[in-house]
Amino acid sequence: MRLEVETRRFYLGRDYSEALEACRALPVHIPLVPRREYIDELVRGFDGILLPGSDTDVDPAYYGEDPHQLLGRVITEKDETELLVLEAAERLGMPILAICYGMQALNVSRGGTLFQDITTQLGNSVKHQQGLPLARASHFVEIQAESLLGTVGTGAKVNSHHHQAIAQPGKGLEVIARARDGVIEAVQDTRDNRFVLGVQWHPELSWNNDRLSSAIFSNFVEAAVKFAECRNLLLAA
Repeated sequence: MRLEVETRRFYLGRDYSEALEACRALPVHIPLVPRREYIDELVRGFDGILLPGSDTDVDPAYYGEDPHQLLGRVITEKDETELLVLEAAERLGMPILAICYGMQALNVSRGGTLFQDITTQLGNSVKHQQGLPLARASHFVEIQAESLLGTVGTGAKVNSHHHQAIAQPGKGLEVIARARDGVIEAVQDTRDNRFVLGVQWHPELSWNNDRLSSAIFSNFVEAAVKFAECRNLLLAA
């Protein structure tokens, strides 16, 4: 979930849950309670983890940098909870789908770094903060054929709502898609037996009318079903 600091409310946009439910998954929201025992107990009951987007930035202290002038809002509870959830999911070998901020947090959890502001730190970039309407596909991405996304195609036009991006990929993460300006748009785990997929755009905004977006959610849910089946077999043995 997210935290609305002014009202102290946890919340999350409906699109993520609707996309998962459409694939016959049962979405459960995780409140931002950054306590290891709580997160470990909670995650043990799940079959997969979706890390959604956020209107905040990952604290650059996690990757050894001071804040850039254009760093956005940082919410400590969001970063801490995200990293604890990732740690628990990794320990269990659980499928992970990470979207926008979620992909950036995934990368940082693996020791990677971020461009704190694309426009000032990368230069000659396309517009990655497209604004309204949110679901409009605004720029192209080139996709690696031999990847979790490559089965759908090697190119797509996607929406874009971010001012940060992966700079140095973290340990065990392979770049599988880039925008034409070189910005990393998708990563996956390098291990053959793990479903860990990060995308920089927002497939939850277009899952019901875009083949690639739909496939991202259905493939994630399929991986979660397989994970649950394997776990149940181990428990029954």
